[in-house]
Amino acid sequence: MSELPQVTIYTDGGALGNPGPGGYAAVLRYNDHRKELSGGYRRTTNNRMELMAAIRALEALNRPCRVTLYTDSRYVADGINQGWAKRWRANGWRKNKTEPALNPDLWERLLDLLDRHQVEVVWVRGHAGNPDNERCDRLSVAAAQQPNLPPDEEYERLHP
Repeated sequence: MSELPQVTIYTDGGALGNPGPGGYAAVLRYNDHRKELSGGYRRTTNNRMELMAAIRALEALNRPCRVTLYTDSRYVADGINQGWAKRWRANGWRKNKTEPALNPDLWERLLDLLDRHQVEVVWVRGHAGNPDNERCDRLSVAAAQQPNLPPDEEYERLHP
């Protein structure tokens, strides 16, 4: 069995106004290769864009990989590392008996991708001078500022 490729990913996402126009971005590194991804939606939230950044980055990998994924989102890092998202899914996307988990559509996609790859999620402080994290921030803000952004259909369905 061959060794899985090691990929390093930085992600960021945000919404201008929260909710508002949102953008996500990722920087992927594999050996000497570097790829940048970004996109946005016309009305969404910071947390949805943080999740989307991780999803799009992992979807860009065309075979199973060992991944170190850096995020400045406690929501994403803790949701994975503390096992919250898996627990929410096991409980029918509920945090407890009365409170639904937010963003189950995106958490479901992310959990499926985490099953495909060997992913270590590492929290990093945002705006702390890390070049790839800063690049993701700039890309995600620029994406959120683009004209004619598509709808985040699930968010807009739930929040007309």
